[in-house]
Amino acid sequence: MNLSRYFTEDLIKLEMTTVIDPPGEEESLNRWRQRSKELIIEELVSLLEVGNRIGNRNKLLIDFINRERKATTAIGHGVAVPHVRSMQAKEFMIAFARSTEGYDFEALDGNLSHMFFIMAAPPYDDTLYLKVFKSLAEMLQYESFREELMSLHSPGELIRALRAME
Repeated sequence: MNLSRYFTEDLIKLEMTTVIDPPGEEESLNRWRQRSKELIIEELVSLLEVGNRIGNRNKLLIDFINRERKATTAIGHGVAVPHVRSMQAKEFMIAFARSTEGYDFEALDGNLSHMFFIMAAPPYDDTLYLKVFKSLAEMLQYESFREELMSLHSPGELIRALRAME
């Protein structure tokens, strides 16, 4: 599948800026983790705002947060794929963001997440959404591809890397 066609350089952020403060004295670790994930998701949703393809940004953010509360979308090996089907998505959209330091996104392998592919689609658009998810999962199984994503110097390099995997 030609994933590169869904990306433009403005949908790619090579260094995330979300700052996660340490947990407060009276804050439980679970509440701190939840708040941290919400801040990360908020930065990721801001990438999807490009192109006026979102209905209500706040409702889309809530949809992502509620989806993440059901089960983590951090699949391990430093990768998270927050995804949701929402009425706030006017069409399928995907974006990429990277954090050199990494974030605790409750990955299944216990490691920090450094690479985030965020996806949203309307509820009636299952076919494309699932094809993209499957194709992305197949690419991300290769350590060499993940290493390439961590060493990107420009947004265009992500697009080229995706094309090379097709």
